Amino acid sequence: MKNKTRGTLAVIVGCMMGALSAQEFQVHPATQDPSVLVTLDTLKTWEEDLTNWRRWGPDDQRGTLNLITPEKTRQAAALVSEGITVTLQHFVSDERTIDANTFGDYSHTMSRLDPVTGEPTFALDEIAYSLHDGMLSHLDALCHYRTEIDGRYIIFNGYPQNLTASGCEDLAIDRMGTSYVTRGILVDIPLMRGVDYLEPSTPIFVEDLLAWEEFAGVTIGSGDALFVRTGRWARRDDVGPWRYGQGGAGLHASVLPFLRERDVAMLIGDAVNDVQPSGVAGINRPIHQLTQVNLGLPIVDNGYMQEVAEVARRLQRWEFMTSIQINPIKGGTASPFNANATF
Repeated sequence: MKNKTRGTLAVIVGCMMGALSAQEFQVHPATQDPSVLVTLDTLKTWEEDLTNWRRWGPDDQRGTLNLITPEKTRQAAALVSEGITVTLQHFVSDERTIDANTFGDYSHTMSRLDPVTGEPTFALDEIAYSLHDGMLSHLDALCHYRTEIDGRYIIFNGYPQNLTASGCEDLAIDRMGTSYVTRGILVDIPLMRGVDYLEPSTPIFVEDLLAWEEFAGVTIGSGDALFVRTGRWARRDDVGPWRYGQGGAGLHASVLPFLRERDVAMLIGDAVNDVQPSGVAGINRPIHQLTQVNLGLPIVDNGYMQEVAEVARRLQRWEFMTSIQINPIKGGTASPFNANATF
C-alpha cells in the first residue's frame, strides 16, 4: 500500500502487535460519539499537525525524552519529602496463561550443572523471555512502530526502518539514553470513579484527564512521565487473566493532541495504553502508532501501578519523582521498565 503523503498509518498495521480480531469484545459506544470520533482521515491529519520530526534536529533518536532537562530533573528531586519508594515494574513469570508468554517462552535455568547428576554445581543461571511479554512492564523503543511513505517503511524523525537479525539499526532502545529522572503524574481513573478497576474496553478521554487534574490538584506539563491507571492488575487479581490486548481499558485516540500539547515525555499504561478495541475503524492501536512514529513519545506497556496508587491515595499526592533506567540492549525494540516512584 503506497501513499506519497506522510504516513499511511503504518501499514494500518497498527501493527502486527495487536491488530488481531477482537471478536470477544465490542467497540465501546462512547468512542463513536461525534464529539470524540476519530477516523483514519483524522489520524492522517494529525500525522502532520502533531509531528515532532526534526524538532530536536535531524539526527535525534530520543524524541520527547529530550524534554527531561536538567532543570526538570531538579524539580522532580524537590518533590521528595517522605522518602517512600515503590516499584513501577511488573516482571515476567512462568505462568502459562492467556496474558503471559505472549511473544516467546519464558525460561529460567541454572547454567552450571553436573554432567552426571544434573544438579547445579555453582550459583549461576540464565534467563530468557520476550521483551514484549504480556506480564512484563516494558518501554518500547521508537523503532517498534512504522509508517509507509512511497513504499518504504519509515520510523520517527524520518529514519528508514532498517531491521536486521540483530535488531533495529536506528531508534533502538540503546539509542534512547540510559537514565532519566523526572516528575511522574499518576492519573488514577478508577479512584476518581469510585471503582476498583475499569471494565474491559472502557475508553479514557481528554475530559477524563482534565477532570483528574482538578480532582488531584495537578497539571500535566512538559517533560512529565504520565502514568494512566486503569486497574488492569487489580482486575487480574480479582477475576483472573483475560485477553487484555483485545479487550482492555485505555486511552482513546482523541487524547493524542492533548499529549502533544502538554509535551508529555513518556506515557505509561498498565495495559497496552490504547483502549481495545480502539474505536477507530481500520487501526487498533492508534495511540501506539502516532506516539511512536510521529510524536516520538516513548510508551510503556504493562506498567505496574498498584503500589504507587496505594501510596498516592494514602498521602493524597499524585505527583512524585520517578527514576527510570533503560537497559541499553544493542538494536533492541524494548527494555524492561526498570523504574521507581519516590514520594
